[in-house]
Amino acid sequence: MPHSRYEQHTHLACPTAIVEAPIDVVWNLLLRTAEWGKFYDLTVLSVDPPGPARPGQRLTGNPGPKFLPLRLVFDFTEVDAVNHRLRIEGRLPFGIRVRENMTIAPVDSTRCRVNYNCDFELPTGVRGQILWLLLRRGFDRGPADSLSRLKREAERHSQ
Repeated sequence: MPHSRYEQHTHLACPTAIVEAPIDVVWNLLLRTAEWGKFYDLTVLSVDPPGPARPGQRLTGNPGPKFLPLRLVFDFTEVDAVNHRLRIEGRLPFGIRVRENMTIAPVDSTRCRVNYNCDFELPTGVRGQILWLLLRRGFDRGPADSLSRLKREAERHSQ
């Protein structure tokens, strides 16, 4: 925790999983951003421009319960099909920002490794300190849960 109320607080969460599915199954799930609500804890409100993930695309969604008017915005900054890498700049509720870097590497023809790096940045000052105290466990749990959901969906698709 920063000592000055003016310092920025950041947190890096890096869950990794071996997925019992070919790399193309996982990659294709990630490219279909309009369908992320089928396996992530998210209601997709819009994807602009529509279609597969690509740099410049923006996904707007509602995380968690639908009755809460919370919004998140993900701007795709890199979609590298050769190296199976996604980079996303996200704006979450309460002024929290996240830089996501997701990479997928083949283990063999039927399995792959997914690395999910989320670099969270909280607002400065007392607001950021309060958010850290209230939400700090979620900064690790949230990405791990998202990766677990992606893993389950990919393994379901590969059966």
